[in-house]
Amino acid sequence: MFEKVEDINSRPEPFEFYTASDLWTDEHTSEQMLKYHLNDDVELSSRNSAFIERSVEWIATYFNIAAGTKIADFGCGPGLYATRLARMQADVTGIDFSKRSIQYAREVATREGLSINYVNQNYLEYETDDRFGLILMIMCDFCVLSPAQRKKMLGKFHTFLEPGGFVLLDVSSLNAFEQREEKALYEANLLEGFWSANKYYGFANTFKYEIEKVVLDKYTIIDAGRTRTIYNWFQHFSPETLEREFTECGFAIEKKFCDVAGAPFDSKANEFAVVARKM
Repeated sequence: MFEKVEDINSRPEPFEFYTASDLWTDEHTSEQMLKYHLNDDVELSSRNSAFIERSVEWIATYFNIAAGTKIADFGCGPGLYATRLARMQADVTGIDFSKRSIQYAREVATREGLSINYVNQNYLEYETDDRFGLILMIMCDFCVLSPAQRKKMLGKFHTFLEPGGFVLLDVSSLNAFEQREEKALYEANLLEGFWSANKYYGFANTFKYEIEKVVLDKYTIIDAGRTRTIYNWFQHFSPETLEREFTECGFAIEKKFCDVAGAPFDSKANEFAVVARKM
């Protein structure tokens, strides 16, 4: 028992384990994630609808979205951005790991008569011959990827974009990193049943990596049938470190904002967004 507890509380190397499929493809947790996406009172998976409306309006203006503008939304979830952009006659492709979210998004598109190309796939493995004028990666999805995965993702973006095309994404700042604290928590049915429909016991460990500016939320879930561990990594950036990664992959940062709704950049904010142009 002591060895098991030691393992539960052990600190892995940064990005040592990748368990995205356990979160997005599990039948129960994917259902919970969709509920969070659609709950306007909880900003864990998506921003609230008022912010999304402002964001889409700003995106449409800033990038001159018009009929036929080709847009790819990486990590599109249930289509909260894709649906609104398609209503503006944009040609939208949405890519997401969650079958449940994609199914919901397709149902909305069918109901509204919108032609949206939804792809149920891990976006790290996505390939296409399409070329886009704008690529979105919103809700700090970029932060959950390891350095190697981020480099791979930016390489794909560079390939998928038309000459002079844009990427818009948001990330968590170093201010947010400083506010996180290491902790260890044990609780029956941790997060109010989020992890399983059956009774379980959950251990939550938060680890900070000062040099790398990475936070890990590690969840060990034990029920009658299995024990599983989910690793939620989160990279934090300064504008300089983010720009360096983009520059190395053939992009130029055109402008920084506080968020993907175009608010002015604030060096003290917990997040910031960038517009990057393919060089």
